[in-house]
Amino acid sequence: MKARHFISMIAMAISASASAQTMGIKLENMDQTVKPGTDFYRYACGGWMKNNPLKPEYARFGSFNTVDEENRKRIREIIEELAAKPQEHGSLGQKIGDLYALRMDSVRQNKEGVTPVMSDLNRVAAVKTTQELIALINQMNTEGVAFGELWGAYIGADMMSSNDNLLEISQGGYSIDRDYYVKDDEANQKILKAYREHIVKMFQLVGNTPDAARKKMENVVALEIRMAKAGRDNVALRDPASNYHKMSFADFIKEYKGFDWKTYFDTQGITDIDNLSVGQPEAVKEALAVLDDTPVEVLKDWMQWQILDSASGVLGDEMYEQSFDFYGRIMTGAQEPQPRWKRSVSAVNGVLGEAVGQLYVEKYFPPANKARMEQLIKNLQIALGERIDAQEWMSPATKAAAHEKLDAFYVKVGYPNKWRDYSKMDIDPRKSLYENLKEIRKWAHADMLARKWKKPVDRDEWYMNPQTVNAYYNPTTNEICFPAGILQYPFFDMEADDAFNYGAIGVVIGHEMSHGFDDQGRQFDKDGNFRDWWAEGDGDKYNQRAQVIKDFFSAIKVLPDLNANGDLCCGENLGDHGGLKFAYAAFKNATKDHPLPVKDGFTPEQRFFLAYASVWAQNITEAEMRRLTTIDPHSLGEWRVNGALPLVDAWYDAFGITEKDPLFVPKDKRVKIW
Repeated sequence: MKARHFISMIAMAISASASAQTMGIKLENMDQTVKPGTDFYRYACGGWMKNNPLKPEYARFGSFNTVDEENRKRIREIIEELAAKPQEHGSLGQKIGDLYALRMDSVRQNKEGVTPVMSDLNRVAAVKTTQELIALINQMNTEGVAFGELWGAYIGADMMSSNDNLLEISQGGYSIDRDYYVKDDEANQKILKAYREHIVKMFQLVGNTPDAARKKMENVVALEIRMAKAGRDNVALRDPASNYHKMSFADFIKEYKGFDWKTYFDTQGITDIDNLSVGQPEAVKEALAVLDDTPVEVLKDWMQWQILDSASGVLGDEMYEQSFDFYGRIMTGAQEPQPRWKRSVSAVNGVLGEAVGQLYVEKYFPPANKARMEQLIKNLQIALGERIDAQEWMSPATKAAAHEKLDAFYVKVGYPNKWRDYSKMDIDPRKSLYENLKEIRKWAHADMLARKWKKPVDRDEWYMNPQTVNAYYNPTTNEICFPAGILQYPFFDMEADDAFNYGAIGVVIGHEMSHGFDDQGRQFDKDGNFRDWWAEGDGDKYNQRAQVIKDFFSAIKVLPDLNANGDLCCGENLGDHGGLKFAYAAFKNATKDHPLPVKDGFTPEQRFFLAYASVWAQNITEAEMRRLTTIDPHSLGEWRVNGALPLVDAWYDAFGITEKDPLFVPKDKRVKIW
């Protein structure tokens, strides 16, 4: 089941003590030979970039990664302590320890090699007709076999009735991003060519001759190109209204003919369907056409590829190395795989995340941190409310509704109020890692059905683990969430003053709040329903202002032959802009009665913006810059600084930026939303 696209994420975290005395800014992370108005990113982060060259295992390494690395070491200690001693069978300790041991056992994985997956590949090879293949797909869905399908299906909040869960169907059918299949420029075609060669090598690793492997590859890529052409691009997928088509199940069966939908869903336990939504109708209809007119041998090759691609990380080093060669070296520019222990920690986090998170917060997240964060959030809410009141372009009715939405924010900090129940998950070290993962997927599907199907939306559900270095806003629950994992330097420093903490974690909090009013989030009301709550004309005024930020970022040259995608990144850029404005206002409120002094030659206002910029310090490969510009709704780190700050008036005042500076943007060209 695939997750909804609308949750907006960033990655940041917490507040500051009024009595703290340190500056928080590390001068060695700066490059003061660069002028602020020429390249603020390198002025603030140039020292960090010089002192933290990319390690071979990374295509991108930045401030987020430094926190993530520290968290991973902590989690490793927790997991290895459990794995080192006997645990009662069925306990969380046994499940965490045994899964980690299975992932770490390279000797066993290399000895088993591709053997664990061969039975599933052979089952696909044995079918004779398309109907037999569909029946096998239905069966494999009950067994936890991992594979992509020609469409996605998931259960999530109905955006028109946010308290109710709804079955939703989305486009699918291809393994890499749509642009690689449909754009004929040199960079995308280079990736597609490498993808073709990767598929050939992967099929050879499971016993196909070079000729047979190449034929399978041609069948796979031809089918995926067809599905990609029918799919929507990442910008089109950002529009909630055009990706929602709710209908009765009876009408769905009539409109999407030629497939036994009832049996397909019944076998997955999704029974007695009343209504559902089809996100991208043209893609789902093309999928049905593919099933109808494509030779079964082609469909079988594609199905085998989906299984093989999904399992590539657990079938021994040779298979993993080939997968990394394409998805890592070629697509991102990373040179070496991460150490096995890091991959194993990530795998356990992915399966038993809340179980590990419960142990993590007990050890590393004291109640004082949670209380401090909650107070900072309240301060940001006050500042956002003041910014709403200050907008001349908003009518009184829209301001009142905006305040209602702001007041209704459901705030989540640190960890869930209730923990997920893993008691029915079984991890058996006698079985192969591949077989255990199938059992885990069976559990996950059954757990999802038990919690969601025919059930109201659970507002207490978390969409991130507590140890995650990130944050998010979810429009259908109108919630902002800040996991414990992000509440560390450089996002939050208990010893630093308000200038630092409001500039770092304060902007993160403001960023997530801003998502409630970005180009997507503004279309949802205080209860999380998709509804136009803006007074007549105000929505148009908002869109005109949002267009300014779209156009500004679309003009940025990421590489000589590649522009940023202002449409794709609009929501996140609006989040940064709003976050900066709200956090700066909250910072000024917090210090108005007790102004902060100049420290090391930097005013409090300057330290605010330096703290913000330091969050985005990173080094990155050119390949990863291209990949992320294609798929990521976040701007690259450099432009979250050099793109965001020139649109904020207070930054000009703090650093004396004038029209003589390269980063200068005329005041009438800056964003005027908040």
